[in-house]
Amino acid sequence: MLKISVPASTSNLGAGFDAFGLALNLYNEFYIEPSDHYEILVEGEGSESLPRDEKNLFIRVYKRACSFFGVKEIPVRLRQVNRIPTARGLGSSATAILGGIQTCLSLNSLEVNPEEILKLAFEFEPHPDNLVPALLGGFIVCASSEEGIKYLTLDFPHELKVVVCVPEFELSTQKARQVLKREVPLRDAVFNLQRSALMVGALLTKRFDLLREAVKDRIHQPYRAELIPGFWQVLKSAYEEGALAVFLSGAGPTVASLCLEGEERVGRAMVQAFKEHGIGASWKALEVSRQGLSVE
Repeated sequence: MLKISVPASTSNLGAGFDAFGLALNLYNEFYIEPSDHYEILVEGEGSESLPRDEKNLFIRVYKRACSFFGVKEIPVRLRQVNRIPTARGLGSSATAILGGIQTCLSLNSLEVNPEEILKLAFEFEPHPDNLVPALLGGFIVCASSEEGIKYLTLDFPHELKVVVCVPEFELSTQKARQVLKREVPLRDAVFNLQRSALMVGALLTKRFDLLREAVKDRIHQPYRAELIPGFWQVLKSAYEEGALAVFLSGAGPTVASLCLEGEERVGRAMVQAFKEHGIGASWKALEVSRQGLSVE
């Protein structure tokens, strides 16, 4: 039996829209066996809603990967154990995409470079800020180009913990992108460029006092906040309990905080803020996944 583990990821980190991604130690696991027909079992998050036939994203990607790499398609029995909440801004779809590709590679003893994997993965999700950290682990700075994705893995301070507060409603990436402006004022573009640069510098030099300013954003969070009841109160509450930086995780609706200590206080405060706006939520304290996708 093949076991593939792929980590969750948080992206954007405030001002770094479509540029920053961070792998987290919360994993979806995929157990695969060759079979004479497709069989899909989904456990955990999304078990009531995810397809159990060949419309399942993992299977669709696997079938496409067999075609892409020119190998015979072997039906598989898939047991999908999801620990990452679906449609919450934590990269759950990226895990299925990468898991499907890796299944094709492993079953056929193929070795390809990350760029080839990502080229195929982008057919299903054209945003690298979740895919790259889920594949490689760690803190990723990335940019799309005509030649493909350009990325770097940078050191992320071991002292920092990531507290995620996950509200009990889904928000599709498509819907979260629809509210964004197609054009932004020059002052807002400059604002985000400055803070993206500040974020990289603050993390590399461990100037944690600068993180609160570095995650401020004018390009996506103000617009997506309209889709997330209590968003600004959640941020305020987390800061009041000592969070160093608070930001929307990916397209949301999960809110993430960077902390040196007091993770429980911060997590509970965010949950309470959502509750005051009629939204149930839960929190987790996570660390950075340094490895990324793994195969056993």
